[in-house]
Amino acid sequence: MTTGIRAAASPGEVRVAVLRDGVLWDYALWRPGRPDGVGDVHRGRVVARAAALAGSFVEIEGATGFLPESEGKAPEGTVLGVRIVRAAHGGKGPRLAAAEVPSGPVGLVARGPSPLDELRARYPGAAFLADERTLGGTWVARAFDDALEAEVAALAEPEMALPGGGRAHVSLTPALTAIDVDLGGFSAGGKAASHRALNLAAIPELVRALRLRNLGGAILVDFAGLPGRRQKVLGEALAAALAEDPLGARLLGFSHLGLAEIRRPRIRPPLAELLAGAHAEGLAALRVAAREAAAMPAIVLVLRAAPAILAALETDPVALPQYRERTGRDLVLRADPTLAGWRLEHG
Repeated sequence: MTTGIRAAASPGEVRVAVLRDGVLWDYALWRPGRPDGVGDVHRGRVVARAAALAGSFVEIEGATGFLPESEGKAPEGTVLGVRIVRAAHGGKGPRLAAAEVPSGPVGLVARGPSPLDELRARYPGAAFLADERTLGGTWVARAFDDALEAEVAALAEPEMALPGGGRAHVSLTPALTAIDVDLGGFSAGGKAASHRALNLAAIPELVRALRLRNLGGAILVDFAGLPGRRQKVLGEALAAALAEDPLGARLLGFSHLGLAEIRRPRIRPPLAELLAGAHAEGLAALRVAAREAAAMPAIVLVLRAAPAILAALETDPVALPQYRERTGRDLVLRADPTLAGWRLEHG
């Protein structure tokens, strides 16, 4: 099996894809100006004890995280070392663990590994191609070809294709992720046996989606046409597929409603969360603008966008400076309250 890592850099963002024998196997986004903080070590201050939650709230640089009592107890006002083990998600602050740090004021001590570092460590020996020389590896003019771009773009959609013509719909809620498997218009004779075969064929694709979309926490899968007597066969296949998950996802069983219950560690934010909001839209605009600037070096480009999008870019310390460095000129920014999104114009 041949494994390769490809890194496609654009202003403020690096998209990282892992391919195994040409199949997209893992995926991550790295935004240096807005890192998710996983692995960062801080000196933080205990601001409140939460006995009902069996832990403490600790103020760190830019956030307030939660430190479980199992990691230690300290009175309010104590300055102590902590490490972020789970990124902020869904309105909740980061989860912390105790860390040894030298004495000093409250603040960031050390950055954790980036998503790119993490994937390179997860797949040691994989060939690494990047279209930005500072990332290391072998330089290529284009890291993502058209086929890979299309597959990565499809990850932003809530629906995904399954073998045999079926579809799955992925729904994220604050409490859990629900995946509904739809085998399409299949209703011919021999339905039970075929449903079993199609559900079994869907499992590898569903498990791959957990990695690609970085789904974590409680995950419920509603397989199509699944009577209770067939849960054992499907459960064995699902558990075996999950055993290869790098984060240690596991099948807990089936609920009384016939839903497969999966628990997968939630560490970095899910892809859907990273792709939503003003900052994500702004980075997408910069990616397009950088391509157009390279193709038309004599043209002045104007980014007309909703004020929230421009504000997100202006507060990102990396994105606009990287655009200027890579294109050799500034991007003209024009706020337009009548726009919900953005558009590029020629000045």
